[in-house]
Amino acid sequence: MPSPTPRPDPPYRRIVEEIRGRILTGDLRPGDRIPSVRQIAQRWGVAIATATRAMATLRDSGLVEATVGSGTVVSNHTRRKHPVSASASQRPRQAGTLRQPLSRKHVLRAAIAIADGEGLDAVSMRRLSADLGVGPMSLYRHVASKDELVTQMADDVFGESELPVPGPPGWRAKLELISRQQWELCRRHLWLPRAVSFTRPALVPNMMAHTEWTLRALDGLGLPMTTRIREALTLHGLVVTVALSMAAEVESEQETGVTLDGWRLAQQKRADQLLDGGRFPLLATIPTETASDLGGLFEYGLARHLDGFATMLEDHAQTRS
Repeated sequence: MPSPTPRPDPPYRRIVEEIRGRILTGDLRPGDRIPSVRQIAQRWGVAIATATRAMATLRDSGLVEATVGSGTVVSNHTRRKHPVSASASQRPRQAGTLRQPLSRKHVLRAAIAIADGEGLDAVSMRRLSADLGVGPMSLYRHVASKDELVTQMADDVFGESELPVPGPPGWRAKLELISRQQWELCRRHLWLPRAVSFTRPALVPNMMAHTEWTLRALDGLGLPMTTRIREALTLHGLVVTVALSMAAEVESEQETGVTLDGWRLAQQKRADQLLDGGRFPLLATIPTETASDLGGLFEYGLARHLDGFATMLEDHAQTRS
């Protein structure tokens, strides 16, 4: 009996291997840009979904990383000891070949990996079951719906932060700490801001622990609980607002292949027309990078908000006395 003909690698795998080869041979060096999702689709003649999966596989392997302003670049910490092709976990498994029993933790980690690499819209029960190598119905033993899945993913991510007890001395240092921890979570998981609701808060332990920790940071200030919860929500709103802009910029760079610098260059003529005529003299003096420095914007917003909160506390103390 003739041996079966080996199945060819799927298109996304061939793309990954080609880009990986250029990285490992030094043709692409750390910091060099790699093609965007759209450029991959055009160059290799594949669908956007295939190009997106190739990009996600490269990111999951540590070969590339997304950066604001530069698009997706070769990582400075490329894990050459663990080549993409050697990772069995990155190859799609056929149904029934999962090596260990499916658990809620496995489901959440796989869903988070998809969202980190391809965005929240790429997460579906069908996609998740394909990546885990199980039937779609088996997932419903662990999560009842996609909405519940996303909520549990967000809660799992919030559990990555270690909240110190009691934390640094002083209310301001505590609020700075919790805000920066949430900012780092949003930088690590760009989909996270979309998974958090202010009006319909999720009743899950890790997210609730962040809110409880923030409320406790305001103990002893004589504030009513209404003010304390509004402060906790305002701080998180500050984080989420800037993080959404960061996620949108990274997504735009990946989809269009146009970096922020490239976009500025394309807009230069229009900007010169508007700013050189003297109608907007103050706007004309602003350094180009100021508005797009999202980390700086977050830190500025946090500092100015806490300055205002400190003034409110002084007024509150005077009123009480």
